[in-house]
Amino acid sequence: MTDQPYQPYQGRQGQQGYQGYDEGYDPHAGQQGYDEQQAQLQYTQQWQGQTWETGVQPPVTAQDPAETAYLPPQTGQAPAPAYASGPPPEHHGHHEPHESHGHHGPQSQAAPAGAPADGSGYGPATLAGNARITDAQRARLEGRSPIIEPGMQPAALTAVLGLLLSGAAAVGSYALLVPLVVLQAVTAAGWFRLNGMWPARQGIALAFLGALVSDAALLVAGREHAPAAILGTLGVWVLLCLVLQLRSHADPDERMYGLMATVASSALAVLATGHLGADPDAVTVGAAAVAVAILARALPLPTPASVVVALLAAAGAGIAVGGMTGVGTSGALLGAGAAVCALIGHRVASYDYPSRFVHFTAGVALPLAAAAPAVYLLGRALV
Repeated sequence: MTDQPYQPYQGRQGQQGYQGYDEGYDPHAGQQGYDEQQAQLQYTQQWQGQTWETGVQPPVTAQDPAETAYLPPQTGQAPAPAYASGPPPEHHGHHEPHESHGHHGPQSQAAPAGAPADGSGYGPATLAGNARITDAQRARLEGRSPIIEPGMQPAALTAVLGLLLSGAAAVGSYALLVPLVVLQAVTAAGWFRLNGMWPARQGIALAFLGALVSDAALLVAGREHAPAAILGTLGVWVLLCLVLQLRSHADPDERMYGLMATVASSALAVLATGHLGADPDAVTVGAAAVAVAILARALPLPTPASVVVALLAAAGAGIAVGGMTGVGTSGALLGAGAAVCALIGHRVASYDYPSRFVHFTAGVALPLAAAAPAVYLLGRALV
């Protein structure tokens, strides 16, 4: 064996690959591709936290358009679908990006914002997540009214409670106190649920306690001092609600919202004590008129016609019951005035797509609670 000088080994393939790399490499083209990638990444949504790559996921299967809701377009972002019912579609399996030792061009990156990743029409993912809108917001976007009236069943319950108030008022103050306490409890609970605050046990308990204090103060002071008992309790309870909300550690907006809801619920529950302070004959006529008016309002008629029918029915009921008590024909005006306030409370309980629970609490109690001031004032003027 002959001795040969040592030379570093250079394989044929390695030498050709090295030469090909030198011949095909262009530093300007590489810099241009890097700039294009950076420009795309500037407008591409960046995810935070543990998630998946949008560029390697399989296309999302489109759902029924009736089950989906779209977010309004925002500046610099494309509208992304938000699933209004149920969680977003689950991804079965874990996908890892494929390894590649070659040059990645701009096409290997995620699609820029505003351009759908495939033919399904869906844009790139955003940080908005699974945003949901309320039924009232969806109704406004679709051009529909956010008003749903309680219907016949809550109207029947209102009529039953109104007839109980009417009959108990003819018996005596302590008999009237039983259905009145039920009315005040349902009023306090229904107002918080109508405002989307549930469970709000402290607020409901505070409003109901104010109503009980007002009833007790009126029974002690007497019917002739009803305004002082009702307004005095209301003033004290507004101050108490303010102090309790100031001690809360919630956000300022939440504290203000809770304060307004608690004050309004307490005011409605306390004002319902007006049935206890009014003349018994006026309560008998007014409660019966409200019962008839709410039943007529629940009939399947157009809204203007339904309101007119309800007012006429209340006036007729006022004349009929007024003839049995001693109010006489003045019961027509008393019944119509109580019915106007009751219809306002009925309308409030129908606002903003309320739930079934709202209809069976606020929808039942608000007409009678709102009619209490009219029954008291008209009773003092007419009886």
